[in-house]
Amino acid sequence: MIVSLTLVGVVLFAPAAFAIDEVVAASIQGGSRKFLGFGVGFGLAFAAAFGALAQGRAAAAALEGMARNPNAKLMPSLILSLALIESLVIYSLVMSFLLLGKV
Repeated sequence: MIVSLTLVGVVLFAPAAFAIDEVVAASIQGGSRKFLGFGVGFGLAFAAAFGALAQGRAAAAALEGMARNPNAKLMPSLILSLALIESLVIYSLVMSFLLLGKV
């Protein structure tokens, strides 16, 4: 039922999305530049907030695993997972700088 409703929605609304002519698209393109800094700020804030939440959950899971099995080698995998989570936040920062350079 949900799949059929989704398919009907896509079939009904997709032509309207592709019907925008170049004049309207150009006016949208020019008007959206003033909100680019606002969007970049929100994107970076969300990336930092959810990255911190993910790091906290990863650390909690690793500490729980260490408490259950003290002989387990969880530190290398914990550090690797924290580095990968932090790299996503850093990529968000780099993309923010690149987008702000276009303003």
